Amino acid sequence: QLQLVESGGGLAQTGDSLKLSCATSQGSFRQKDMAWFRQAPGKEREFVAACRRDGHLYYEDSMKVRLTISRDNAKNTMYLQINSLKPDDTAVYFCAEGVVILSRTRDASGYADWGQGTQVTVSS
Repeated sequence: QLQLVESGGGLAQTGDSLKLSCATSQGSFRQKDMAWFRQAPGKEREFVAACRRDGHLYYEDSMKVRLTISRDNAKNTMYLQINSLKPDDTAVYFCAEGVVILSRTRDASGYADWGQGTQVTVSS
């Protein structure tokens, strides 16, 4: 089980960019599929992006032009760059890890461990 700690959230204005980080403390990071999800108030948790252990990247279709997900296995850290922020991006962003069946890459239930989340608030 990995302990995941997100950081990099905060208050932003429309059009700004943020880079979120998800750090882990254990060496098995490189053997894990990693993903970002988000949850806005009153809404269900939704998939944002994933970086599988084989390096393949996946993005939520409506957001993909604004997103870059990456991972540094040497630093046990995953990142999410979000550009052109919009008020609709306001949510708690969570990182997750697991050994995930390919078909469930975008499914929150496929991931074993979660961080506590980092709040992103975008003002208009």
